[in-house]
Formats: sequence, C-alpha cells, structure tokens
Amino acid sequence: MSESKEINKDINIEEANSAEIEATGMLSWLWLTVLVVGSDYVSKSMATDALTLYQSIAVFPFFNFTLLHNTGAAFSFLSDAGGWQRWAFSAIAIGTSVGLMVWLWKLPKSDTWLAIALALIIGGAIGNVYDRLAYGYVVDFLDFHWAGMHFPAFNIADTGISIGAMMMGIDMIRHPNK
Repeated sequence: MSESKEINKDINIEEANSAEIEATGMLSWLWLTVLVVGSDYVSKSMATDALTLYQSIAVFPFFNFTLLHNTGAAFSFLSDAGGWQRWAFSAIAIGTSVGLMVWLWKLPKSDTWLAIALALIIGGAIGNVYDRLAYGYVVDFLDFHWAGMHFPAFNIADTGISIGAMMMGIDMIRHPNK
C-alpha cells in the first residue's frame, strides 16, 4: 500500500512539473517583444539623428518622416497637462506590461495567436515607456497623410501595440467564450 502511495506521489509531482513547464511555454514569445523594442529603439535613434524637431522629409506622396516629441498619450492626448502625465502613463504602461507578461506566462501552449498579440503589445509598451522615462516624451516620426490631412504621427512601438490589439480583437471575435 505504501508503495502505491509513493508511485502516485511521483506521478503527481511529474504532472505538476509538466504543468509548470507548459504554463511558462508561451514566454518563449518574448523574443518578439525584444524585436519590437529593439527595432523601435533603433528606428527612433535613426530618426532623431537624421531629423531636427518638426523637420519633414517626403518619402511618398502620402508618407513623410517627421520628427515629433509627444509628451501625451495616443493622438497627443494630455500633451499639455503639465508633466504629471509622463509618470502616470509610464506607471500604466509598466503595470500593463507586467499584467500581460503574467497572462502570457499562463497561456496554454496552443494559444499562439494570442501569445503573439500579447508579445507585440508588451514590446510597444516597453518601447514607449523607455522614451517617457529617458526623455520625458515619446519620439514619433512616421507621418501618413492624404489630401492635406495628417494622421497622428507614430512609431514602431505604436505599430506593435496596434497590431497586437487588433489581433486580440480578432481573437475575441473568433473565440467569444475564451
């Protein structure tokens, strides 16, 4: 009888270990986070080195490289709020990134689509929070326009956040009971 309990105990430990390994399996997608952060940093550095503030270089009839400093959030929301927003948006981005990493860690290995979405969002959040903490503003330089109207300038980090959010939305539509 004691031998049977010992075997069951060993099996339960193996099951717990395999469940733990499976739970952390989606953290392997953090390479995508690193790719977003790295490409965001390099592209912002290149834009800052090549352009002066507000300088615009036409690339296509609908696209410019234009160096801007955004002290607010998306679409320059709260950009003239006096400085507190730097710390508030940084805290929100850091807290959100930690929460999304925990979610990524707990995802089942079969949920690749959502893992990619979370990794992209985390990368974008970290890319922009770096700018906020290091400079007090986010460097934006991708400027799309049409018929004299400009979409708010953005960067690679914003692109990661937007693509990740769209993927999450698609996932919610595809799997509403998830």
